[in-house]
Amino acid sequence: MAGSLYKKRFDGRTVNEVRPMKASVGVVPSADGSATFETGGTKAMAVVRGPRTLHPQHMQNARTGILRVSYGMMPFSVWDRIRPGPSRRSEEISKVCEWALDAVIDLSGFPNTVVDVFIQIPKADAGTRVAGLNAAALALAHAGIPMKEMLSAIAVGKADKTLLVDVDKAEEDFHDGEGATDVPLAFTSRKKDISLLQLDGKISPSELSEAIEMGRKACEDVLKVQMDALKGATGEKNG
Repeated sequence: MAGSLYKKRFDGRTVNEVRPMKASVGVVPSADGSATFETGGTKAMAVVRGPRTLHPQHMQNARTGILRVSYGMMPFSVWDRIRPGPSRRSEEISKVCEWALDAVIDLSGFPNTVVDVFIQIPKADAGTRVAGLNAAALALAHAGIPMKEMLSAIAVGKADKTLLVDVDKAEEDFHDGEGATDVPLAFTSRKKDISLLQLDGKISPSELSEAIEMGRKACEDVLKVQMDALKGATGEKNG
């Protein structure tokens, strides 16, 4: 974009290029389903427990099972150490991940039960919630939870005036010009519906439309890595 103070990405990628990605399933043998998803310096792990009877009983739904998602960053996932335990940020991300995943699973065959998804981030270099969503969707599929579609997620950002796919930490912290904008996105695999769209920063309506299309296209690469992992091999894409 003309006049941008950020014209060349710090790591040399093109504006539409994702970082190297890797995924695998079955990483926690004792779980009902588990997976990891890595993109660049960010790694997410997800574990699924259930369906199992929901307690206390007054929280049960006789028509369907319910989904609960817990997201957290490990204390040493970033250089300045995170305080252990829940935070407002982790609770907010847990809830938006729950809503996004709820759009693709079908728990109608499991009344009065709960499926718990635990997302942990052992390494963080931006895009942690979308990496967590990618790992969680894989773990749910690995657990055999009925899914209408797969879910794939990516963060599109803006550094000054330049739109970028899969921002890293340096781009997420860009301060010059218009600063940084972060747009986490998730799409369903077949209908390409948006199940997550958040915005942190400043962006025009036309830029947002462009960012969504960039994210939709990038999620095709994410989906391929996920499907390769589910087929038994470690899914991987370099650049």
